[in-house]
Amino acid sequence: MPENRDPVVHLDRQFWIVTAVLGVLALISIFWWVWAPITSIMPEAVDKAQQIDALFRFLAASGTALFIFICGYILYFSLAFRRHAGTPENAVGIQIHDNNKLEFWWTLAPTVFVVIMAIFSLRIWYGIEVAPSNTLVVEAIGHQWYYTFRYPNVNGEVKEMHLPLGQAVTLHVTSSDVIHSFWIPAMRLKADMVPGLINTFEFTPTRQGRYEIICTEFCGLNHGLMHSGTTVNPAYVYIDPPARYASWYARTEREQIHASNAIEAASTSELKLNGGEPRDGAKLFAAKCSACHAAGPFDQKIVGPGLRGVLDDPAHPNLVDGDKATPENVAKILQNGFKGSMGQMPNQAANGLSNKDIVNLVAYLKTLK
Repeated sequence: MPENRDPVVHLDRQFWIVTAVLGVLALISIFWWVWAPITSIMPEAVDKAQQIDALFRFLAASGTALFIFICGYILYFSLAFRRHAGTPENAVGIQIHDNNKLEFWWTLAPTVFVVIMAIFSLRIWYGIEVAPSNTLVVEAIGHQWYYTFRYPNVNGEVKEMHLPLGQAVTLHVTSSDVIHSFWIPAMRLKADMVPGLINTFEFTPTRQGRYEIICTEFCGLNHGLMHSGTTVNPAYVYIDPPARYASWYARTEREQIHASNAIEAASTSELKLNGGEPRDGAKLFAAKCSACHAAGPFDQKIVGPGLRGVLDDPAHPNLVDGDKATPENVAKILQNGFKGSMGQMPNQAANGLSNKDIVNLVAYLKTLK
């Protein structure tokens, strides 16, 4: 017997009225996200915050508009094409297929959107991850349950982070014990603090003030107290005018003059450096060392110098600790770490290196000629 089929339905005036209403609501949502007072809740303290807010507004505006259209059409079609009284139980719904124009546009539009979003995001990410030259290098270390900071030429670790207004900053974050997270809402920047791993971001402070640090990674019993302004973690981030920052830095340098820079070494044993695997060392270098060192020439500085020819460079016969550039002395720095004018070189324990890893890294450095 022939099938009972619903009659063909065309897009009528009612559909276009609904579309117009949804379009107006979508435009209202877009204008809201473009002009939403985000900065009245969280000020933009660094240049990257402005860029991240622009990306957030773009995603929120487009996502909300799309949500309005999807939900609106679902409701409209559910009512307009609902089963009516008297429709046979074996009735077959409208069969629509092979609409090439529709398929073309619903493929093209999301593709263009994803490409735009990718370009927008990658430009911001690149600016955060790749530091320009001549920046102030600061290190943030997570502990249970507080933060400390290291500065070039300042002995030991300090409890507060001060930054000069208008000067580019390279911030390295790591942990001394468990996984923490370092988030400054006013900067819109967040990175996990992982033992043996250094995460880096670059920014320029643009707004003077005091800003809170918050840990967003559960790190133990007192995780809930690991934010600025508590008795456990009183530290804030201070963005100061250059003169005030210089005064703080000079005062801190004097106060810390007798602080210890000693780093507990993971191992004091001498390593047998024969038999290392350069290929494994290259992988370790990319994972553990490339945030601070390039595999290029000495003057290709990131935080520390470039390491090409480190073991046979006539222009730089000594290492940063003053010792001769030999495989044994390189291994010693990898074991014990070093703190100098360029910053902090984490030790073997902080970098999560085994003795075999150090042997492989030295073997790889020998190939950089």
